[in-house]
Amino acid sequence: MKEVDTGGARADNHLDGLNIQAFYPDHQSQLSRLARIDGQIKGITRMIEERRYCIEIVNQIKAVQSALQQVQMGVLEKHLHHCVSAAATSPDSSELSEKIEEIVQVVGKM
Repeated sequence: MKEVDTGGARADNHLDGLNIQAFYPDHQSQLSRLARIDGQIKGITRMIEERRYCIEIVNQIKAVQSALQQVQMGVLEKHLHHCVSAAATSPDSSELSEKIEEIVQVVGKM
């Protein structure tokens, strides 16, 4: 089984003794978008099974990609407002440097 990097978080929702739910921002607002995306992906699967016109399938795939980008940007925005802001006010200046490096890495993959 592949080990997942949780950024120091344990599987029991705690981070070095802190409750993750209090530490990490809430992304509940993205769940409805993800549910719609899930429905779109199931629709694409049906389109392929039904041998629908290629361009119709590609258009639906592009719509899913766009929707995922919106979720990605929403999570990133929350990260900036919550996690990076907290690091900026931390007495440990290395925390902000770490957050900036994380953002540089993730933006480089976009």
